[in-house]
This record gives sequence, C-alpha cells and structure tokens, in this order.
Amino acid sequence: MGPAMSDRLLILRHGEAGPGIPDVERALTARGRREAASMAAWLAGRDDLAGLRLLASPYRRARQTAAIMGEALGLESEALSLITPDDPPRTVADWLLEQPEGRPLLLVSHMPLVGALTGLLVEGRADRGLAFPTAAVAELEADVWAAGCARLVRFITPTDLAPIVR
Repeated sequence: MGPAMSDRLLILRHGEAGPGIPDVERALTARGRREAASMAAWLAGRDDLAGLRLLASPYRRARQTAAIMGEALGLESEALSLITPDDPPRTVADWLLEQPEGRPLLLVSHMPLVGALTGLLVEGRADRGLAFPTAAVAELEADVWAAGCARLVRFITPTDLAPIVR
C-alpha cells in the first residue's frame, strides 16, 4: 500500500422494514429485500473492494440486509454493537480509527446514525448529514477517519440502480 491509497468506507442504510415492536426485531419487507439485493449486485460487480469487511448493527433488519450483501459478495457479516440507530457518530469514528488500514469497510446501519456519521466524517459536523433513503450507500474515502477529513466519493440509492425497484 503506497501513501496515495486512502481507505474506503461504505455506509449503508438497511432495506425497507415493516412496522413492529420492539424496534430491534423489525424485519425487511419484500421491497426491502429487493432494494438490498439491487445494492448487493452493484457492489458485487465492482473489482475495487478487495478484502472488504462487512459489519452490521445487531438489529434484525440490518442483519437481514447484511446477509443479502454477504451472499452476493461471498462474505460473512460481523455484528458491530455500536452502529444501532441512536449511537453517537463520534463513537463510530473512534472505532474506525482503530481499524487496520487498507481494508475497505461496509457498515450496515440505520438512520439517524448513517446520516450523522456521514456528516461528521465529511463536513466535520454530525448535524450536516445526508438523508439516506432505505438501502442507500454513501461511499467515503479518507487518509484518516477523523471529523471533516473524509471525501464523499458517491451516494447511491436503489432507485439510481434499478428503476424497477420502486
């Protein structure tokens, strides 16, 4: 790895989920599964994500989304307890700093965290985040995962990929 190679982070919101109580048990809808499959196929078609680590919130809808991703990418997903909906983005940024360099990461998480984390890393402020539709992915690059140090490479939603998903 030369110094020109920055690290890559993909922040994915889970696919559409149905209503339910408790929140942790809400499951993907049929549409949510299609959204996740569409995004998984797009990721699987790329050749620049070697060594990708797949990490998911322990909530059911995130685990289900990660399972669809993992199947398409040939990866096992790991549970990451600090990416549930209301976890503080700074805690995730601190965790990112501790990860070994050179391996892209895919975090499957929830609003509001996905928006706040993107805002913190790119703009330096958690309240400057993006609104993520379900199964949308923000792809970031950075040399160091600190507030305001990342660059938003692309932001893609399932409807960008496949109008049929609607």
